[in-house]
Amino acid sequence: MIWLAWRQHRKQLLFTLIGFAALAALMIPIGLSMRHTFTDLGLPDCVRQMARADVAQSTADACQAGFRRFTNRYGSLNLVAVLLLVLPMLVGLFWGAPTVAREVEHGTHRFAWTQGVGRTHWALVKFGLVGAVTVGLAICYGLGMSWWAGPLTQAAHEGRMGVMVFDLLGVVPIGYTLFAVALGIFAGTVWRRMLPAMAVTLVGFVGVRTALATLARPHYQPALTLTSPVEGTQPLMSRGDWVLSSGVRNADGTMVAVDAQVACPPGSSGPSGGGCGGELGLGPGAYNWQLYQPADRFWLFQGIETGIFVVLAVLLLYLAIRRIRRIA
Repeated sequence: MIWLAWRQHRKQLLFTLIGFAALAALMIPIGLSMRHTFTDLGLPDCVRQMARADVAQSTADACQAGFRRFTNRYGSLNLVAVLLLVLPMLVGLFWGAPTVAREVEHGTHRFAWTQGVGRTHWALVKFGLVGAVTVGLAICYGLGMSWWAGPLTQAAHEGRMGVMVFDLLGVVPIGYTLFAVALGIFAGTVWRRMLPAMAVTLVGFVGVRTALATLARPHYQPALTLTSPVEGTQPLMSRGDWVLSSGVRNADGTMVAVDAQVACPPGSSGPSGGGCGGELGLGPGAYNWQLYQPADRFWLFQGIETGIFVVLAVLLLYLAIRRIRRIA
């Protein structure tokens, strides 16, 4: 049975490896160029210095200028990173959906299940082979993207916790890929034709990913709050943190300006005197406010989200095996 499953999927694996090799040949030179520029601009030292709470303002300004130069040169590559987000979905479409749907659509399942191989045995071998291949591909993809996108994430203000960047790095690509494949397999047991199974996989994968990223991820851990008076202090610094919400509030907590910060010089007159912040209606005791998830929770959030998708994948595979037993 293992030999038969290998024979059925070897061309599929070959084409997948060729695609990954072509992608690597394109991305590696770009990654090397980014790292070379990042080092020439002295940005590795800036990353270490900006992580300190007592960084001098002159140093911060110089580092911000360096980050802007790097972003101006390579910022357009963020569009390439967005395109790479679809790779786990493509694996689900072309590895998961055909696993059962193609067999049933072509009628070859009747031959396979009448040759002394039980349906559960057949499913476990097929799912095991496909799962092993996809996990290997996902690990290579995750490691490769973490290396390639490293300079981009360090130069970006939101760092690794950014909504799009988070989905490319670490171990979450493994969870995404397993879920996409499991969803494709389950869809094939329900619709039993390749095109409908692929369509359901596409819609389901995008829907679940979007829902978790926007509704669940911000609440994996209680968000923290950071405040600072508007007078006599610098605006809030949040490099690398995931800012969920920010603004300027009056002393009673009323939000005056959303997604804004105010920095008034020391001793400036209040709003009643027409001074700094008067045009916004700021009263005495106004402060900058920020709700955020700190950057050091990156790996915790990675583990939580990967666990969610792995559990969903296991559940879908269990349901798929139960449905296979009912296919005529």
